[in-house]
Amino acid sequence: MNAAQHFSATTVAYARTLLELATERQQQEAIAQELGQLQEIVGANPSFKTILSDPSIGSTDRTSLLEKIFSGRVSPLVWNFLRVLNSRGSLKLLVEIADAYEDLLNDQMGRIEVDVTVAHKLSADDIEEVRLRVGKALRKDAVVHQYVDDSIIGGLVVRVGDQLIDASVRSQLSAMRQQLLSHRPNS
Repeated sequence: MNAAQHFSATTVAYARTLLELATERQQQEAIAQELGQLQEIVGANPSFKTILSDPSIGSTDRTSLLEKIFSGRVSPLVWNFLRVLNSRGSLKLLVEIADAYEDLLNDQMGRIEVDVTVAHKLSADDIEEVRLRVGKALRKDAVVHQYVDDSIIGGLVVRVGDQLIDASVRSQLSAMRQQLLSHRPNS
């Protein structure tokens, strides 16, 4: 999925710049992990999210807070990035930037995220087969995330970005029902 499709231009610009700097240092994956951890912190602490976006908190006060929390605990690149975001009043975009960074990194590495929903949990071999088939069809390295939903009865539903391939028994039964209803004899 192209990051530009669902993020603001500003968010993509920050993510792209960070990825370029991380690539120069060969730290793309490490930076992605750090951004993921920051996302978890923000997600688990609503008050922290408020601090990042509250315009009544000055840049200097926010810098002091960030320093207490993150200085020496994140890589120099991420630390400098947080400081730049803060100085520009853009820390509120941190979660979206992390998501855009992940999308851009996946593009750079030739990977694509694939969600597979099944009625019963697949074995490791079955997941690998799905990964290989989807990857071959898309000419990318598929990263498969498995979800279980017994309401689909059988088969599977594959989502790649905005595309949905529904090969579930539930959808096949629904299609058959529609077909039978549309072919009722005239009375």
